[in-house]
Amino acid sequence: MTSKDDYQICTRCVMDTSDPVISFEAKGVCNHCREFDEVTRKNWFPNEEGAKRLAAILDQIKNAGKGQEYDCILGLSGGIDSSYMAMKAHEWGLRPLVVHVDAGWNSELAVANIEKVVKHCGYHLHTHVVDWEEMRDLQLAYLRAGVANQDVPQDHVFFASMYHFATKNGIRYILSGGNIATEAIFPHAWHGSAMDAINLKAIDRKYGEHPLDTFNTISFFEYYLWYPFVKKMRTIRPLNFMPYNKEDAIKEMEKRIGWRAYGRKHGESLFTKLFQNYYLPTKFGYDKRRPHFSSLIVSGQMTREEALQKLEEPLYDPQELADDVEYFCKKMCISRKQFDDFMTAPAHHYTDFSNWDKYQRLLKNIQTFAERALGRNIKVYS
Repeated sequence: MTSKDDYQICTRCVMDTSDPVISFEAKGVCNHCREFDEVTRKNWFPNEEGAKRLAAILDQIKNAGKGQEYDCILGLSGGIDSSYMAMKAHEWGLRPLVVHVDAGWNSELAVANIEKVVKHCGYHLHTHVVDWEEMRDLQLAYLRAGVANQDVPQDHVFFASMYHFATKNGIRYILSGGNIATEAIFPHAWHGSAMDAINLKAIDRKYGEHPLDTFNTISFFEYYLWYPFVKKMRTIRPLNFMPYNKEDAIKEMEKRIGWRAYGRKHGESLFTKLFQNYYLPTKFGYDKRRPHFSSLIVSGQMTREEALQKLEEPLYDPQELADDVEYFCKKMCISRKQFDDFMTAPAHHYTDFSNWDKYQRLLKNIQTFAERALGRNIKVYS
């Protein structure tokens, strides 16, 4: 963690030196803001141009899906982005295969919100229930590893299951609620990719107690080569081609289908709630509100003063935290002492375990060479 003497915060957003590789220019603006202005903003179209691009993308999806039961696939977690994405897909006349991956941590409100979205849109929901004993064992392995990205087991199986469903049903297009407006800024030094199965399996081999017999994973080859180039699958993020304001989306869903807000980001998962609001800030000093608020600042949805004021609010009510920890320990079949030991044990970085970083660098070099040889950009994902 950064000492008080070394502490610095961006003068434009609220990212600070909890990101160990953050840098600041002379006026105190951080590299995240500069990257947004110079790179990220070029892929964000909340305007008429975005509407035209989105119309063309929707035509591509519909044409590719002619004669098939589904023309795209959409993962529905019950969160704001995926719920709103599901509603918009219905309005656009798409026929998505709607998939929910139940990793054992859904809140009751998330289940209710999923039901409301599915009923309103007339979707047939396909639910993949992850084997709880395998999930529990993998999550305990991650706790023993002491890495920051404790949400990898949930995130990896969610996306892996989506890809497997898509392949099984001959679907080329994956609709994602991921968006620049609310997720433009994230400090990559905090942890690695959730899709890194090499890292996941390395942690499981060292700290897991049972084999992952049914747990869905995606290999490096599948993720970067098989799915995009052989299966010609594309991940589309439609929210980047339209004005997207999270508060407005919530109000629209509340009014139209009775969808209910969670009160905090990722409140749809009881695990993610505890992980983001207690584990990360307590063990690593990472407050995920900072990149979230910073994204809203650079996209014009929040002022820096509003963000600083919200950061003063406590992450957890003490009684709520006690209740959530008690529930977590009971569900994971561990004692409170074991939980506390996980919190105080030495922390590790994901790079302390085998990972796919070197393969990513190699692939990036090949991509750069190919782009120079062909004289054009090679883009696989949206």
